[in-house]
Amino acid sequence: VKVPILGIVENMSYLDCPHCNERIDVFSSGGGRRTAEQMQVPFLGELPLDPKVRMGGDSGRPIALRPGEGESFLELARNTLGRVQEAAGQEGPTIEISE
Repeated sequence: VKVPILGIVENMSYLDCPHCNERIDVFSSGGGRRTAEQMQVPFLGELPLDPKVRMGGDSGRPIALRPGEGESFLELARNTLGRVQEAAGQEGPTIEISE
């Protein structure tokens, strides 16, 4: 289809234990980053496996909009925006992402 690949996102990359806050690599780790390197495309980020994502979607209040909880989603948004601008060959307007 000749659509350029902006990058790779590793979804459900890890789980933050709700009891001790330790990162748990449920499905191993690093596959997204390795694939990005093999395909020679940017690695845009990792998204956690988090029940709050489903709950936020169900309630209409996305986790990315909650202060202190959506940093991985905001980082992904910033990285994706940068790749879109780069692929378009222009800088474009400044878009500020805030919590």
